Amino acid sequence: MKLLRPISMLAGLLMAAGGAFAQVPTTPPAPIPTAPLPESKPAAKKEPAKETAKEVPKEIPKPKAPVAAKKPAATPTPKPAAPAPVPSPSPTAAFEDPNVDAIYGAYQRGLYKTAFDLATTRAQFAGDAKAMTMLGELYANALGIKRDYAKAAEWYQRAADAGDREGMFALAMMKLSGRGGPPNREQAVKLLASAAKLGNPKAAYNLALLYLDGQTLPQDVKRSAELLRVAADAGNPEAQYALATFYKEGTGVPKDIDKAVRLLQAAALADNVDAEVEYAIALYNGTGTPKNEVAAVALLRKAARQNSPIAQNRLARVLVSGQGAPMDKVEALKWHIVAKTAGKGDPELDERLADLSPEDRARAEAAARKWTGATGK
Repeated sequence: MKLLRPISMLAGLLMAAGGAFAQVPTTPPAPIPTAPLPESKPAAKKEPAKETAKEVPKEIPKPKAPVAAKKPAATPTPKPAAPAPVPSPSPTAAFEDPNVDAIYGAYQRGLYKTAFDLATTRAQFAGDAKAMTMLGELYANALGIKRDYAKAAEWYQRAADAGDREGMFALAMMKLSGRGGPPNREQAVKLLASAAKLGNPKAAYNLALLYLDGQTLPQDVKRSAELLRVAADAGNPEAQYALATFYKEGTGVPKDIDKAVRLLQAAALADNVDAEVEYAIALYNGTGTPKNEVAAVALLRKAARQNSPIAQNRLARVLVSGQGAPMDKVEALKWHIVAKTAGKGDPELDERLADLSPEDRARAEAAARKWTGATGK
């Protein structure tokens, strides 16, 4: 199956918050006890991951601490000369050391007011683009200052004009969403292209989605694949997962299961939940990688605890069959109920778990209620 179905699913959903790429099934579900785990099916209205402008570059210089002048050796004189007047430091003197990162350090520690004050001084007196991007970030997310999208857009624009790729990306996302002014997808595309050219992987990823969507830009799956490769090579896990889907289906690139699985592995190691599920299924079935049921079940457990309904369903199948993990029908029913609550029903599991005793069923139902209550489902 080609990627036409996910492309149509993305048509009205681009840039919305949520999961990563829609997953495409290639094999139908098979009997639980002996068959490999079925691959995941695309969830209804599954949306591509939205990149946010919350990451601020770590290159912002830190104010250089003033160094006290070394006192000369005392000279025995009847009347010591008065000390020479010390000139006041210039506004930019505190920012001469580019190797220290006081602004970003304050931001990371949650000292947003300090970060705001330092960034304001540096942006105004030193014209530093990174500090401008930081101010946009603080205004956009109400960190240490009242939220003001118009001011955020203004600072991002100044940073973009000064050549900062992070400011370009952040401003592009604001223009796509209509925050800080009316939506302007044409300007957003130009900003994303400029940021991607300067090496911003999030910009390359989102530009790839626009080429895949075919609304803002003409649909071009080959160009989309090229941009995804740029972002994936830079370590962007959403791009790695999306490109894996391309290789899996042969969309925009030659079909290559081995490359797909390697990309899934990289994205899974970066905690992309959708990739964890797909890579776990590949490990369990030995598809494009040596079979390893124990590692696969561990990944399924991790993804299930991160509220992936597909992982919860596949984990329930494993626990019912006792393949790759000890059989535990109570735990299996718990995850089956949780997955069903999220819309991932499974009639086969209903049948396989029908013989549980009332006591065991009550235990599983209580555990499922506790889980869904704790996670807010």
